[in-house]
Amino acid sequence: MSTSKAKSKVQPLSDQEIQQTYSRLQNELQSLAGKIGELEQEAEEHGLVLSTLNEALQVEPGRKCFRLIGGVLVERTVKDVVPALQTNREGIKKVIANLSEQYTTKEREFETFKRDYNARPISRA
Repeated sequence: MSTSKAKSKVQPLSDQEIQQTYSRLQNELQSLAGKIGELEQEAEEHGLVLSTLNEALQVEPGRKCFRLIGGVLVERTVKDVVPALQTNREGIKKVIANLSEQYTTKEREFETFKRDYNARPISRA
């Protein structure tokens, strides 16, 4: 009896609705993966800049450096910029973790949808 309850929870959808939902879920997964990749690259760039600035921080903390903030190039010192960049990188890493969690959840939803509706990609031969 529990199997009939599980089957009854799946709403019957037309072939077109199944295809639209499949495409939507697939596009959402691709979008999340793209955003994760973009943010990982940004975090890596922050890391490279921080490694360079940390060397300068040890030798000459008052050294001038420039930072782009909201499209405006601002002059600061290395000792002012390093903590801000570290905070930004940590924030980016938190967002990446959050998006990765969303990706995993969406992936499970997609797999469940494919299993429930026996959906699979159309092979174009």
